[in-house]
Amino acid sequence: MNILKHPALSQWQSQFSSTLFWRKQLKQSLLTLSGLLVFVLCWQLASSQIQTSLGQFPGPAQAAAQWSQLVDEYQAEKQREDAFHRRQLERHSAMLAEDPTAEFTSLPYRARPTFFSQILTSLHTVLTGFVLASLIAIPLGMLIGLSNNLYQVFNPLIQLFKPISPLAWLPLVTLIVSSVDLSSAWGSRSFVVSVCTVMLCSLWPTLLNTAVGVSQVPNDLLNVSKVLRLSWWRHLRIIVLPSAVPMIFTGLRLSLGIAWMVLIAAEMLAQNPGLGKFVWDEFQNGSSDSLSRICVAVLVIGLLGFALDRLMLMLQRKVNWDKTAVSR
Repeated sequence: MNILKHPALSQWQSQFSSTLFWRKQLKQSLLTLSGLLVFVLCWQLASSQIQTSLGQFPGPAQAAAQWSQLVDEYQAEKQREDAFHRRQLERHSAMLAEDPTAEFTSLPYRARPTFFSQILTSLHTVLTGFVLASLIAIPLGMLIGLSNNLYQVFNPLIQLFKPISPLAWLPLVTLIVSSVDLSSAWGSRSFVVSVCTVMLCSLWPTLLNTAVGVSQVPNDLLNVSKVLRLSWWRHLRIIVLPSAVPMIFTGLRLSLGIAWMVLIAAEMLAQNPGLGKFVWDEFQNGSSDSLSRICVAVLVIGLLGFALDRLMLMLQRKVNWDKTAVSR
């Protein structure tokens, strides 16, 4: 009997591997927690030394209090919306009791924007712009990577437009959107302006990384494609695309981070409802609670950006053919 295949030994090896895994997870959690505690401590110490025109700079306790107040405002708005629909339903029931054939037109509830509704608006805007940028950047990047002539044509244009700030794009986009008037098909004008600005600023990392990933397919795989006499489409789908997936997702993660940063500035200037407009309105408000609310918004912006990056990383691990590749 092979001692290495003994059931007791296999069970012990499994338990040992599980113990090592949980120790590693515990160590990572403790390191993450210690980093957060250091950040909160530094924030508290720094805030006690900073005096602004609106008063003392808020610390973690003041930000937590404003977070609770923002939650209360959201719940109060939801209660007002429920009461509005309930009154309409009661009015409709009373009309039908008097006249069963009466027609009743329901009125839409015009809710005041809350902090959480503006979070959803920002996520909708950034994902729309990011998806549009990806639909342009990935196919174009693959074509550029497959053809050296196309690379020579497009590379100067990419290097020309890549460093342009969203603040420079915004006036041009605003004028173009105003002249074309896409608001009826795409939503409000400010939404279209924000989406187009996000798209223009976020497509370049994906475009460049896709082109580089496609152009760096190993020669062994290219030779296999020639031996099998694969068609252009099958060569692209079977050989090129799987090899370029890591670089493509690197570009997508960079583009998503840029899109999230650009969106906040675009919402401030275009006055499109969202987190950027929330920060700007609180800054203009200048109340004693404005600084704390801005701090809450800044933390939420950072957490949402981190969450979006983690979701993209999970998708990369799911799609990538090499499951042993280390992704962070």
